[in-house]
Amino acid sequence: MTTKLCLPLLLLIFICSHSEASKLRTTTMTLYFQDWSAGPNATVIPITGLPGRLWSFFSFGSIFCTDDPITEGLDKASREIARAQGIYVTSALDGSNTHVLISIVFTNSKFNGSTLEVQGASRQIDNVREVSVVAGTGKFRYARGYATFETVYLDMSLAYSVIQCNVTIKHY
Repeated sequence: MTTKLCLPLLLLIFICSHSEASKLRTTTMTLYFQDWSAGPNATVIPITGLPGRLWSFFSFGSIFCTDDPITEGLDKASREIARAQGIYVTSALDGSNTHVLISIVFTNSKFNGSTLEVQGASRQIDNVREVSVVAGTGKFRYARGYATFETVYLDMSLAYSVIQCNVTIKHY
């Protein structure tokens, strides 16, 4: 009798899981982080580090907080569609890796209120850095995937850079 009940139950579980998998969508997008690391309108600031040492992205133990505007285009005058809010921690003794913990909080009408959670080790010396997308909310519920970061514009005199972020996710 137990065997007779197990087979229909297993069939039901298979059918339900198959219908959920068919709802899984893939989304790709390109975003531009407008990053100011100095001045009165800085969007990235150091919040702590090792006493007696320079707090920089290449100094082990330095922690930075960020709230970068994210635009749909490279130009800083492009329409803002989200904010990148979170922290960066220089986590390698030699300063080669920064651990990224970022929430991409969408503000545009299409995805307003939805988020993507980005996390991982970002190799600072690499031209293109890849991290994981570990979660999402709203339109990106249960998101999983990856994001790449590439500095596409840098003006050291203004402490201003634009980081292109390419995101590929699977979500419901």
